[in-house]
Amino acid sequence: MTLDSQDLKALLLETDEEYRQLVTKHQELDGRLHELSAKTYLSQPEQIEASNLKKRKLQLKDRMEEIIRQRRQHPESSMATEPHTSLDRH
Repeated sequence: MTLDSQDLKALLLETDEEYRQLVTKHQELDGRLHELSAKTYLSQPEQIEASNLKKRKLQLKDRMEEIIRQRRQHPESSMATEPHTSLDRH
């Protein structure tokens, strides 16, 4: 059975702890980025923070996409993925 992208993402959210943690962290960073972007003026430290948040969000998104690709390539494998590096390594 082939799942479309939205169904696969929903399934991963329910069954894959790493994927769920990545999504949660991505949403947290996105929220902070929206807070910063709502400001009229960003101080230099805030500009640096915004830049770092964007980079980190991309890293998280890349990892989420990697999990999706792996699941598509090996649909018969267990939904649990092996633990990888910590989410807060950067």
